[in-house]
Amino acid sequence: MPTDRLRAWLLTAIVTAMAFAIRVYNLGYPDYLIFDETYYAKDAYSMMRFGVERQWPDPMDVTNKAFVAGDYSYLQAGPSFVVHPPLGKWLIGVGEAMFGVNSFGWRFMACVFGALLVGMTMRLARRVSRSTLVGVIAGLLLTFDGLAFTMSRIALLDIFQAFFVVAGVAAVVADRDWFRNRLADQLTALGASDLDGRFGRLALWRPWRWVAGLMFGCSIAVKWNSIYVLAAFGVLSVLWDVGARRLAGADFRSWLALLFDGVPAFIALVGTTVVTYVASWAGWFASPTDGHGGWARDWGFKNPTDPLVTTFGPDIAGWLHYHQEIYGFHTGDFINKATHVYNAHPAGWLLMIRPIGIDAVNDIKPGVDGCVTTSGNCLRVISGIGTPLLWWFAAIALVVAVVWWVAGRDWRFGVPVVAVAATWLPWVYQGVTTTRPLFFFYAITIVPFTVIGLAMVLGLILGKARSSGRLRGAIVAGLVVALVIVNFGFLYPVLTDVILPYNDWRLRMWLGSWI
Repeated sequence: MPTDRLRAWLLTAIVTAMAFAIRVYNLGYPDYLIFDETYYAKDAYSMMRFGVERQWPDPMDVTNKAFVAGDYSYLQAGPSFVVHPPLGKWLIGVGEAMFGVNSFGWRFMACVFGALLVGMTMRLARRVSRSTLVGVIAGLLLTFDGLAFTMSRIALLDIFQAFFVVAGVAAVVADRDWFRNRLADQLTALGASDLDGRFGRLALWRPWRWVAGLMFGCSIAVKWNSIYVLAAFGVLSVLWDVGARRLAGADFRSWLALLFDGVPAFIALVGTTVVTYVASWAGWFASPTDGHGGWARDWGFKNPTDPLVTTFGPDIAGWLHYHQEIYGFHTGDFINKATHVYNAHPAGWLLMIRPIGIDAVNDIKPGVDGCVTTSGNCLRVISGIGTPLLWWFAAIALVVAVVWWVAGRDWRFGVPVVAVAATWLPWVYQGVTTTRPLFFFYAITIVPFTVIGLAMVLGLILGKARSSGRLRGAIVAGLVVALVIVNFGFLYPVLTDVILPYNDWRLRMWLGSWI
């Protein structure tokens, strides 16, 4: 690892603060519920008051206007069927508790976690690449990504999921270093150069694995699909143990790590994840069973002869039944028959073929709302769109990372490659096997890892600190970062609801599929 720990933390703090500053500016605008805030901001309010999501009746535009005006009388006593776990809504509710139930309040925690995502990505990039400079590059690139920016300024769940996913991966990578250091310490204590065919001591206490389990548990408690990242890095972590013991001289006995390191890894990672996930439902378990608690809270008591109830008791049975209903929603006929104008096949996400519109006011006449144009009308939009040059550079870098990992046998490039596979390929599979609409903004869990891959490839171009080609590499890397920042600045109006003549908006829609 680099020895500049203090400087690295200082740079992390500076870049994270910069990311927060550009995200928090004018955060409360527009001052109404946009996009899926209509669900999560209102659910967060309900949870902060009652511990669970209660029903907001239709018509939604009526209840939304009342909610924004501070009239919560439409909130009913009965439960609401909600298809995502509670943690993200609890976090949104913290912002509402701090700053009030207003647009700034319900977006504040998304803004905080969006900035923290930048910092966590920097720390992971630095650890994987062994370079503070590469970490800074990764942080700057993510700071100026349009999708990461937009998702940090809207009260949705996905930015929280992305932070916890990156934190979980970072903890697994930290565990890899921790374990190898302990093996080296063991050899030093034995006065030996290697294990000489022995397996070596068991390392049952692996603190970073427990941290990883906590982070993955939090991520799954926001959205279920984080489970794929847990599975991928759980397996990779044990394979790293096999490699570490083989490098230390365990020879063929290194494969025993699949059992002797694998079982403790499962307990630490999966066990902690499960405990964390269940704990996130504390509000549901604490709610009453008289029909005014959480959805299906009273189901076990109404169905005492059901096998779930006789096996697990009414409380756990109701909770499991609720999970069955959530799974049925995500896989059933209702979602598979749904259509949406912004449906984006995941195969095109990495090239940003079809971004999403989050909010729009169209056909604003000249002279109205600050519209100044000599031809046509104006509009205001908030687009869920990444910074195009960043995404396209990163897609190329991902191919390089695969080659460097497989052909170059460089484990470091395997981290972003496996992370992208775990966050992207399950969606691609759904895009092939189902007809449900899928949206580009789900890719917020992918972009931190593609950014890390790009930063690491730029590190290859930079070369070593005193190499002869360092200046040329620095020019290339600096140019890439500068182009990304300029591209973000050009897109800024369509990320922040700025009034634009239609022709100016059209200049920013580089592909026909973006319209």
